Order: sequence, then structure tokens, then C-alpha cells
Amino acid sequence: MNTERTQRARDLLDSYPLIDGHNDLAWAMRLQAGYDFDRLDIAVRQPSLHTDIPKLRQGGVGGQFWSVYVPAHLPDPLTATLEQIDAVHAMVDRYPDVFGLAMTAGELRAVAADGRVASLLGAEGGHSIDCSLGALRALFALGVRYLTLTHNDNIPWADSATDVPAVGGLTPFGEEVVHEMNRLGMLVDCSHVAPDTMHAALRVSESPILFSHSSARALCDHPRNVPDDVLESLAATGGVCMVTFVPKFVDQACADWHSEADEAARGAGVDTRNLQASDAFDVTWAEGHPRPVARLERVADHIEHVREAAGLEHVGIGGDYDGTTALPAGLEDVSCYPALVAELMDRGWSEPELAALLGGNVIRVLRAAEETARAIQERRGPSLKTIAELDG
Repeated sequence: MNTERTQRARDLLDSYPLIDGHNDLAWAMRLQAGYDFDRLDIAVRQPSLHTDIPKLRQGGVGGQFWSVYVPAHLPDPLTATLEQIDAVHAMVDRYPDVFGLAMTAGELRAVAADGRVASLLGAEGGHSIDCSLGALRALFALGVRYLTLTHNDNIPWADSATDVPAVGGLTPFGEEVVHEMNRLGMLVDCSHVAPDTMHAALRVSESPILFSHSSARALCDHPRNVPDDVLESLAATGGVCMVTFVPKFVDQACADWHSEADEAARGAGVDTRNLQASDAFDVTWAEGHPRPVARLERVADHIEHVREAAGLEHVGIGGDYDGTTALPAGLEDVSCYPALVAELMDRGWSEPELAALLGGNVIRVLRAAEETARAIQERRGPSLKTIAELDG
């Protein structure tokens, strides 16, 4: 890598630290160390992780939405989500000189200005609230600032992008979830959801919506990506799409490889919506079917396409580090963000444009959600509706 080119990118990140939309370090810590930071001390480089403190420093990360993801198939996903939240709080408490919990856009800016990683939480999948608005409010009280409406499976009130449509987007209870998120100031995250669910959320939400880790479907035809008509609607409603690095979402050859692997996995009786089972099968499949390699430049293509389709004010970055087994060449871990910034600088992105991409846009969306919540709270209190009452 060109040293002068990279240094220019690092200097820019010093002025405009990156706020990334999605990182699965907490889940990786569960799998590898049972959340024990003595066993896996991220203060030193950890080869088995995409994320540790030295890499975060090198990468210029100033804010991170830490995913508190748990699989939908766990017996008690709400309890498991609480354990994930506890792990992130424990990490922030253990390394106070590195991390600071942020509950608001103002706190995010203050912690980043202090040279630490502003730490927000995002719950990945509506299964985490167990069809309970009370549980949703409890997660918000613990610091969760976005809820991804689904993960890989449909839930009773919303359709997933990677499941067979069942309810046509959002049920009445699903709409009530969105309304309550608006009242709280919790961002509505539409990564992982079906297009009908995206459109329903755009229609129902009083606040701008978020895609925490999705790329452009026009460039890579994968159901996890965002169609152009949704990106256009996103612009009209003020939201942001944070482009992800997952190879099968950014490179068509990688998407096609995974499609073939998934078909073979299903033929072998593997539930491909179960990430651990699917990833394990992919390792075996790759032995006889070499995995294509995506490149950093393709991620930059997606960032530029979202900018073209939705506008500069509506694009961000959500890498999905530690949530994927493969990454593009040049973006192998969280230390590599400067390489992506350098690529965009080479493509003519100005300093103000990069400032918007790296964090300005998502801060604006957070602030808008907070302002909307204050207005709604003057009109109504917490919803006591239930799924039985609204959906029958």
C-alpha cells in the first residue's frame, strides 16, 4: 500500500473518526471465550478476531454500533440478548480509556472527541424482543439504539429477506413496534428485511430509518441488499444505508458461489438460515469449489452507487466485522478502514463528502430520531398493545 496515500487517509480519519454501523465482536466473544476478556484480551492483537483495540486504533474508529445479535433458533433469545448487552457493558467498563458508552448523538460526539470509541448497541433481529413492547423498552433502557426488524428468519410480525414471505411486510403489531421505536428514539434498522418490510417501515416510521449493514442490489443481486427504489425512498425520508463489506453482498461472483453452496447445503439437510451451520458447510464446500475473492474496490463501488441513488447525505459504512467468515481483499479487519478512505479519495471524494460518509450522516439520523421521540412523547405514552390484541 502507498504510504503517502494511506497517511492522507489516516490524517482525515483523525479529524473525522469513522462511526461504523455493525460489528459482531460480542457474538465472537461468546463463541470463542464465553465473554471472558481474561481469556481473550482485546487490548492485544487477537488473530482469531477481526476486532481488537490495536486494530480499532489503527483503523481510525471513533464510534461503533456493537451488535447484540443472537440466533433466532436459541431456546430463549431474549435472555441471550441480555447476555450480549451485558458483555458489551463489561467490555466498556474493562477498557474505559478506550471505550465510552453513548446513548445519544451528543454523547457519541463527546466520547469520540475524547479519543475513545463511542459505543452504541444494536439488537439484530426482532426475535430479541419476544413479541413484547415491554421488552423493547427494557432493551432501550439498557442502551440499545437500533433494532434490526428481522434476522435471517421471518418473525410473527415481519418478513425477512432470506425467508419465504409470510405476512406481506409488517403486521399491525409490527407497525406498532415501529411506532414504539419512534416514541423511544430507537432507530428502525431494515438490514435483513424483505423489500415489502422495507417499504412498510418507510411508510410507517415517523423517523428516518437505517440500514446498518447492507449494500446495493443493483450491483450485487442478493436479497440482503437494498433495491434502488428503496434507496430513493430512503433519501426522501432522510435515512441512511451503511454499506457492508460481506463478499456475497458486494461481489456477484461471491453471491453466486454462496447460492450454489446454499443449494448444496439444503440438499444435505442444512438449514442455511442458521449461520453457524451454513458457515461450517461452506468450509467443506470450498475444498472442492474455490471461493471467489471480493476486493476493496467493489465495496467502494457500492458506496458510490448508494450515493448516486440516494444522495451523499444517505450513505454510511457498516462493515460487519466478526460477523462474517470472509472479507474482501484489502479489508481483512478493522484496521483497514484507511485503505477504503484512500480509495475514495483517489476517486475524487472531498473532505466534506468523506466527513458525511464516515459519521456525519448517521449522527444526523440519530439526532432526528431523538427529536422525533421528544415530540411523540408529548403526545402519547408507552404502548401497552400486544401481538394477540393486534394480530389475533
